Amino acid sequence: MSTWIKLAFRNLLRNGRRSLFTILAIGVGFLAVNTLGGFTRYIFQSLKDSYIYAEANGNLTVFKQGFLDHGKLEPTKYLLDTAEVKAMREILARHPEVLVVTPQLRISGLISNGKVSTIFFAPGRVPSDVAAISSHAVGVMGRAKLYDGEPLSDTLGYGIGITKGLARQLNVALGTGAVAMSPTVSGQINALDAQIVQFVDAPDEALEDTFATVPLKFAQDLYDTKSVDRLTILLRDDAQTLPMRATLTREFAAAGLAVDVKTWNELSPFYMKVKKMFNVIFFITFLIVFTIVVMSIVNTVTMAIMERTREIGTLRALGVKRRGIVGLFAIESLMLGVFGAMLGIMFNLAVLWAVDRIQPVWIPPQVSREVPLQIYFVPDYWLYSVVTLLLLSLAASLLPARKAARMVIVTALGYA
Repeated sequence: MSTWIKLAFRNLLRNGRRSLFTILAIGVGFLAVNTLGGFTRYIFQSLKDSYIYAEANGNLTVFKQGFLDHGKLEPTKYLLDTAEVKAMREILARHPEVLVVTPQLRISGLISNGKVSTIFFAPGRVPSDVAAISSHAVGVMGRAKLYDGEPLSDTLGYGIGITKGLARQLNVALGTGAVAMSPTVSGQINALDAQIVQFVDAPDEALEDTFATVPLKFAQDLYDTKSVDRLTILLRDDAQTLPMRATLTREFAAAGLAVDVKTWNELSPFYMKVKKMFNVIFFITFLIVFTIVVMSIVNTVTMAIMERTREIGTLRALGVKRRGIVGLFAIESLMLGVFGAMLGIMFNLAVLWAVDRIQPVWIPPQVSREVPLQIYFVPDYWLYSVVTLLLLSLAASLLPARKAARMVIVTALGYA
C-alpha cells in the first residue's frame, strides 16, 4: 500500500500546477461552507440568547388555557390569579433545574405627555428578575444592553422605558413625565403618572412607535389587579426545555391547574423563520460549492488519464489488474481531498483568528444598535465537511478511473 501511496503522490507532483489549483478549489470550498455555517450558528445562537436572556422571556412560559387563542381580544379573562401562581411556584420549587420564576403582565392603553396621546403596548416585569435572567446569559447577545438610560427598578415603581419612536411621537426626553391610561380588569378607566427613565429597543421593528416596558407593579396598578397573564421560567440548561415542559405539563394537570406550557421557540416565530431561511441558504451553498469541487476533481483526474494513457497501458501489460488502476487514481483523488481539506482548515482557522482579532460590529435585522459580529467554530460542520470532501473526492475519480482501467492494452500502448 505504501508503494501505491508514494506513486500517487509523485503523480500529483508531476502535474503540480493542476493539482495545486484543485487543492485550492477544495480548500476554498471548505472555507466557504464552514464560514457560512459558523455565521449561521452565530445568528441562531444570538437570536436565541436575545429572546431568552436579553428580553427575559426564559425557556418556558406558562399561560392559562385559552390565552394564546383568545387572550389578544379578551386578555383580562385569561389571567392567572395569585392562588394559581402560588401553586405553580410550589411545584417549580421542587425542580433544581429551574433557576428563575417570574410573573409578567402585558398591558396596553394610551400614553400622554399632557398634550398628545398615543397607544402603547408594554410587558410588565419584575426588574430584579429581569436582571437575574440576564445574569445567566452565556452569549454576547444575551448580555446585550438593549436600552439607553437607567435600568428599571423594583423600588421606583413609576419608572418606565419607552422606544425612541414613541418618544418622538410624544416629544419627551429621559427624565420627563408621562401619563399612562388604560381600562382596568373591571372596565373602569385608570391613569397613572410615570417617569421615563430609559429608551428601550423594541423587540420588533413594527413596534418601534408603540412599545414600552414597565415594572410589574406599575402594570398591575394600571389594570387594578394582582393577577398576571404568564409565568416565565428560566432553566439551568437549555437541553432540559422539552423534558421539563413535559414534566411540568403533567404536574400542573395533576394539581388541577388549567394551563398551557410553551417553549421559547414556539413563542418566537421570527427565530423559526430565520432558521429555516438560513438552513435553505446553507443547503444551496453547500450544493454549489461541492458541485464545483467535484467538477474540479473530475477534470483533474480526466486530464491525468488522458496524459498517462500509454502509462496505463504499460502497467496493464506488466500485469497490473484493472482494480489496481482504479485504486491508483482513487488514491490520487483521495489525496487531493485530504490536502484540500487540510488547506481549508488552515483557511478557516485564519478567518476565525482574524474575526476574533478585529472584532467587527454590525446592525442585524430586528436590532437597532451595533453588536459584535462573530463566526463560530462548529466542530460537527467541520467533521461533516471533511468526510463529505473525502467521499466526493473518491467518488469523483471512480468513473474516469474505471474507464481508464477498461482500455484495451494494445490501444492504450499505441495512444499518441
